[in-house]
Amino acid sequence: MNGFRSRHCQGCLQLQIPFLLILSISLLFGSVSADDPSTSTPKNGDKPSSGSVALKAVIVLLGVASVVGFCVFLFRIWQKKKREEQHARLLKLFQDDDELEVELGIRD
Repeated sequence: MNGFRSRHCQGCLQLQIPFLLILSISLLFGSVSADDPSTSTPKNGDKPSSGSVALKAVIVLLGVASVVGFCVFLFRIWQKKKREEQHARLLKLFQDDDELEVELGIRD
């Protein structure tokens, strides 16, 4: 059971690294655009509407969620492929043993 936990934690870590990288890049771009005076203050002196800020936040969150979902999807496909390869190797191993037993006359 301990081996399962370590493999599970490695899988989680593999998913967290790209997520943290994307999150840090998005925060970096967010802080750079916030420092830009041409986009931060409208000409008439009004504050930007909270609706546009909320819309941008929702779009960013949806983008991050879609990237994370895509990474999880690719990870699941990779796991399935790896499992099928291991299963094929196992079947080949037992198939070779059967042929050897027939050649030696142990089994018909």
